[in-house]
This record gives sequence, C-alpha cells and structure tokens, in this order.
Amino acid sequence: MTIEGALADLVALRDDGRMTWTGRECGWVAAPDEVVDAFVRGGFEECKRATTTSRRDRRPAGGLWQGVNHATGAVASAVWVVRALEDRALVFIEIDGEALAAGDVEVDPFDRRSYEDEGGES
Repeated sequence: MTIEGALADLVALRDDGRMTWTGRECGWVAAPDEVVDAFVRGGFEECKRATTTSRRDRRPAGGLWQGVNHATGAVASAVWVVRALEDRALVFIEIDGEALAAGDVEVDPFDRRSYEDEGGES
C-alpha cells in the first residue's frame, strides 16, 4: 500500500517527527488526535469513535476511530493504546483492512537527510 494525495498528511506527520515507527511493537508512536485529523483532512468522515478507561483511575487507556471516504469508498481506522508516562500513544493504522507499516510511508532507516546532517555527502 502507498499513501497518495489526500493521505500525504500522514507522511508529513512522520517527516515532522510527530509520528514514528516502532518496529518492536509494530506500530506508530503518535498523538491519536493528529492521526485522526490527518484522515479527516484527507477526506475521511468519522463513522465511529470510542475510548476505553482504566478501572482504577478512569483515565483514558486507549481508543479507536474509523472513517470512510465517500468519494473513494476507502475505510480508514486507527486504534491506540496510551503509553504510561508518555504524551503519545501506540497507534495501529489500517486503510481498507491493510495495516499501515513503516515501509508504506517510505521510512528508510538510512534516510539520506540523516546522512547529510552528520556531515556526509550532499
């Protein structure tokens, strides 16, 4: 799967460092509202949203969002788990039933920009 056109906002989140891939957990570390906002700006209309809370302190423990793009018929979803002591959650993203993984937004661990930043060739 590739991200094109309207979903370029997810790539922008990644490029800005506000959405990062965690291979160990096979998900994205991001603020759930930023991921949802990217889908909405991309033409997805919310059709389901739910949150869960902790039994002990009633703080949010996670949630889910699902939207549909009426122009294309595509369905997008984000499911997240709040991480202790962090301001961002572990977010699992799917579009049309396919998980959005690191390679789907062209994440390259040897990104040329990092190489250039460290004094490599330009």
